[in-house]
Amino acid sequence: MGRTSVQIALIGLMVALAASLPNKDDWDIYSFHINSTVTSRYATTVITSRVANRMNESKEIQFHVRIPKNAFISKFRMFIDGQVYDGNVKEKEQAKRQYTAAVSRGESAGIVSSVGRTLEEFKTSVTISAHKKVTFELTYEELMKRTLGKYELQIHARPMQPVRDFKVDVHIQEKAGISFMDVKGGLSTNALANAITQILTDKQAWVYFYPTEDQQKACDSCSAQGLNGDLVIVYDVNRNSTLGDIMVSKGYFVHHFAPSNLTRIPKNVVFVIDRSGSMHGRKIQQTRAALIRILGDLAEGDHFGLITFDDGIYHWKQELVQATSENLQSAKTFAREITDRGGTDINRAVLEGTRMLNAHPREGSASILILLTDGDPTSGVTNIEQIHSNIRQAIAGKFPLYCLGFGYDVNFEFLEKMALQNNGVARRIYEDSDADIQLKGFYEEVATPLLTDVTMSYKGASNLTETIFSQYYNGSEIVVAGQIDDNNLDTFIPEAVAISATERRTFSKTSSPVETTDTLSENQIQRVWAYLTVKQLLQKELQMSGPEKEEVKKKTLELSLKYSFVTPHTSMVVTKPPGETTAVLHKPKEGKQASQGRLSRVFHSSHISYGAQRPLHHPGGRRKQAMYPASRPTAQLEDYVVDMLGTEDDVFDMLGSPGGFLRTSHQPVVPLLQDVQILLRPTFEAATLAPRLHRFLIETNNSALPLCFDIAGHPFIKLLHHPSRELFVNGELNSVTSAVFKKIVIHFEADKHVEVDAKGVTVRVGENTTRLTGQDMITADSLTVITRSKEIDIAAGDTRMVIIVHEMAGEEFLWPVMRQKPSVTDLEGILALKPAGYEDVDGFPNGKKKIKDQEIAVTRTSTVDYSISPPEMIVCWLMAADSALQRPLNDFLVAQL
Repeated sequence: MGRTSVQIALIGLMVALAASLPNKDDWDIYSFHINSTVTSRYATTVITSRVANRMNESKEIQFHVRIPKNAFISKFRMFIDGQVYDGNVKEKEQAKRQYTAAVSRGESAGIVSSVGRTLEEFKTSVTISAHKKVTFELTYEELMKRTLGKYELQIHARPMQPVRDFKVDVHIQEKAGISFMDVKGGLSTNALANAITQILTDKQAWVYFYPTEDQQKACDSCSAQGLNGDLVIVYDVNRNSTLGDIMVSKGYFVHHFAPSNLTRIPKNVVFVIDRSGSMHGRKIQQTRAALIRILGDLAEGDHFGLITFDDGIYHWKQELVQATSENLQSAKTFAREITDRGGTDINRAVLEGTRMLNAHPREGSASILILLTDGDPTSGVTNIEQIHSNIRQAIAGKFPLYCLGFGYDVNFEFLEKMALQNNGVARRIYEDSDADIQLKGFYEEVATPLLTDVTMSYKGASNLTETIFSQYYNGSEIVVAGQIDDNNLDTFIPEAVAISATERRTFSKTSSPVETTDTLSENQIQRVWAYLTVKQLLQKELQMSGPEKEEVKKKTLELSLKYSFVTPHTSMVVTKPPGETTAVLHKPKEGKQASQGRLSRVFHSSHISYGAQRPLHHPGGRRKQAMYPASRPTAQLEDYVVDMLGTEDDVFDMLGSPGGFLRTSHQPVVPLLQDVQILLRPTFEAATLAPRLHRFLIETNNSALPLCFDIAGHPFIKLLHHPSRELFVNGELNSVTSAVFKKIVIHFEADKHVEVDAKGVTVRVGENTTRLTGQDMITADSLTVITRSKEIDIAAGDTRMVIIVHEMAGEEFLWPVMRQKPSVTDLEGILALKPAGYEDVDGFPNGKKKIKDQEIAVTRTSTVDYSISPPEMIVCWLMAADSALQRPLNDFLVAQL
């Protein structure tokens, strides 16, 4: 085919693409995915946002998401023009020194801040050239906390505009079995309800949230700016009265202890209520309402007392009394008459509550002290350290103190330290219309003690997290993690001893044998241990002072850096392209409002100038004027084609012809798109590009460019073999188009078979065959298949994959993507490949790379990443298949599907 024909074909392609090119003169979030995997109550969530600058000039592109406060950010990356910009976790002071320019201007470098009760806000931005794209990828991790008999995975969706490709995928695996699951939150109701798919099996659950662009504008809190709300996945696991669930992997263990079928323990509770002048108005009204409702929930076997305080102390009764109907009615009358006045003598009030509990010991009961205040101590003893010392000595570890801080003005750190020193917790009560519900909700968490003086012991283990707990409440859970000495399960003996309502009990039998699990991702148990250890060290640090405090801080910092957690002692340095000041990401303290976190940055815009007409290169090297005017739509279209196809020389290099066809002012010019022949069809005949090359990517374990290799012809590919689970996944490469699959077949447990092609899915279980098309689903034991218009989701045991259906030039084809890879050693196949590692030879980036001490010739090129939808072009290092795979290519081929 001649060069002129190629030019005509490309111009024709530009015209054909015009109909689908966005006209929006702005930046466009064309893909927004949230993928959350919860395995044994540990959640890892990845938010991926793909954004295109549709304008004719450089534009500041924002990435703005909200994540749970309890989570640690562990990874952030940006992908721009084939380059990867990683976030690196560093010691906070070191990060500050690196970026003193921003600090010297008096601007905060923090880009994470608290917003409301449960979320933190993460913001960053980067300047992108005209018609270029950027991909943001944020990963955060959290240990799920059981409260009132359930876990809640909170996902906040706020992409700031309706998104064509919006998806939330949640997968839950629980070894103990899932007892129930529900989906709540503002994004689960009314117009959005039918965008949610739920699947629940014995030990796994899936939630898919795929709203259309129209649906994204229709929820209660949505608008023309798209979604803005929560999706909350609520679930619990099966319980019994044994020692609980213990998971072990690579020398680490995590123990979840929450025995059921226990008799409640009668409690002694004293409420210490601040009635100082600052509680005026709605605060005191809501406190009265909450207290009246709480009193109504006390059981007759409970004993209680009420104290209010300002400058002085006011008792309802001098001693604790039983929660009889008569006493409760009298207490409610007292509560209705609480008014605000005076100062705040916290020291005297808490000591009086402690005296009342100490004066009323009852065998077989549990004592609790609850303080509610909205301010600092202003009367009596006002020295905070002295107050802490006085209360710690008075309580002497006999019962927990819970501190509820009302509003943002309260000294929350003072309350938190006081609670932690006395085996309790502090909780902020937000000044919203439902503050009385918040107060009652906290009380419900501690309303039903089941065990006291809980001691967890682990013979044959070390480096344990907290093992002593004053009380275990109904609906909660105790979690302990540690290292098993010499990874020897034979000498590892777990045990729990506690006092129940009737006796001293020993729990020594687990609900299942302690054994290494094969359902967890690599090193997850170790990361759970690190997460829990860091959380508890931060609490311990708050309670200490002097050299002890510094030692705990040092340990916290070491673990935070090792596991890349953004904590109060570390910052993530968010690297950006040259010309922009790198941002520094911090973990905010409780109570810091969103307005207190700002992004310090300097933007450098390289605007691209456009002439009245664009030149085309002539085959003879002469320039001639373009056959079309450089109006905005045409300029956008030309840039779009350049983004996809690269330069003229790149195109003809691929086709084996010299010269070029198109020049722009882009710098750097985007490299070649390997699959140009697909875009140009039917102009190009498939026969002109035989034998067909199929290009595959291997990700790297750092920010380097990925490796890629070609497979010639159209063979059958071994995608995944998991022999221990009887799972075999094979694919047939397309004989016409390159780098795509025509058919994928899954064989699972001898009697289950799934065949996927572009037209639909055939599922055979035993002798029964089902054909799935459109929106459909089938479940057979541990096999689940869900079909949608452009995606097939398949879960087979501990493995989950998605097969994406792409369409180009009217032809549909397949591409498989792993969503969950089992942590076993016998996996084989293209999808089982681990990220590669390589070094530049002699520091020179081109020509050769070193992999496992072997020097390998490489070529910088590009290909299409079909693992995302829509597919994107990326730059990679092309090398021989055997070199990239580090084993013969034949090991990845099979004789038949």
